[in-house]
Amino acid sequence: MYPFWEVPFFTSGLVIALIATFHILPCHLATGAFWFIVFVERKAYKENRPELLEFIKKYSLLILIFCFVIGSLSGVGIWYAATVASPRGISGLIHNYVWGWATEWVFFIIEIASIYVYYYTIGKIDPKSHLMMGWLYAWAAWISMIIITGILAFMLTSGKWVETGGFFDGFFNRTYWPQLLTRTALMFCIAGVYAAIVASTLTNRQIRRELVRAAGLWGVLGMLAGLAFAAWYLYRLPGHAKELWLDQSLPYLGHLLNIAGASYAIVLLWFVICCVIRPRLARPVTGIVILIVLFLGIGAGEGFREGIRRPYIIDQYMYGNQIVARDIPAKHIKAEIPKFNKEGFLSHLFFRPDKIDPDNKTDLLRAGSVVVHYQCGNCHALDRFGKIRPMPKLLANLAPESPEDIEGLLESLGDYPFMPPFAGNDLDKKAASEYLFSIVRR
Repeated sequence: MYPFWEVPFFTSGLVIALIATFHILPCHLATGAFWFIVFVERKAYKENRPELLEFIKKYSLLILIFCFVIGSLSGVGIWYAATVASPRGISGLIHNYVWGWATEWVFFIIEIASIYVYYYTIGKIDPKSHLMMGWLYAWAAWISMIIITGILAFMLTSGKWVETGGFFDGFFNRTYWPQLLTRTALMFCIAGVYAAIVASTLTNRQIRRELVRAAGLWGVLGMLAGLAFAAWYLYRLPGHAKELWLDQSLPYLGHLLNIAGASYAIVLLWFVICCVIRPRLARPVTGIVILIVLFLGIGAGEGFREGIRRPYIIDQYMYGNQIVARDIPAKHIKAEIPKFNKEGFLSHLFFRPDKIDPDNKTDLLRAGSVVVHYQCGNCHALDRFGKIRPMPKLLANLAPESPEDIEGLLESLGDYPFMPPFAGNDLDKKAASEYLFSIVRR
């Protein structure tokens, strides 16, 4: 096991969630925007309307700065946060999909090169060559999404991979196509929002209204398609994920889905009213407000997607606390729960107390802190005033009267569909119980 990264109050999971939610805005904009840009540029050349190039310059500059400067920084942030928060999870993904990521990086390099060439050659090379550069970027960006979506979908539905260990058996799983099409529709929605904002800053009133309306139609069609694909995605969820959501094993999942749906409705109404019907109502300020609504909706949607994956970080393979859940013979991987139960969890950690006297309360508290941080800290804040499922408050609701009461709870963790079983021998369990009882009484 790697060293544990503790984030007081918020947990490491929330740090990743916030960075990833923001990152969706620039990365989906980068994926969807050029399809709209190519549409406008073709129109400009076909109808001999060079005045449309003002929009293309502004929009492509936004993509260059927002997506490939700010967006790239948040992308690095995701890798860093995920690596320190869940190193074994990232390692598992890389060992299975390193060639998938390598292929995606090739197309990402094509994106970087083509966006710079495209922006700095506007009006400087012949229209056909410039348009081809736009098409090159649009296709490279979407192919990047095709690859990344397979890895993300694998984390929720690993498919036949648990039996075969095959690359494509995990990649083309039951939620791959609905998730890919939902994200594709979302990228057109996000591109439409930004296009409407940029178009609303144009000085030519006629061009401004024309492009705002086009961006609105673009967004409406993307959102309607996204609604259908999202429904398909929910239908294709595996049984345990539907149980967590529909049976209200985790009630907050329904709340997140409601927030995402409300945000979706607000953005759709804005497209219809302020872009399609009354394009003069589209203003940069209202557009920024819609971006905030979109951010909240994306955060709720991503929170839902992450929540229904519990108790796993990789479906049927690795629990959220990075303990391997089952044997994967094709990959020569062994389940770790039986080993930890027999040999002890602490004995397999590099960073642990040197000596643990089971009759010494100080030793038990120190050892219990290590066990609890490793096995609970990714999902639960261990501070009383923590923001994400604070462990002291949750345990206080059960009113334990002694460490033995908590020890009985630890033995039953595996009975909850959203919790991994406790991993460790009697000493680990006793130490964890002592520590958990101590934070309840603080």
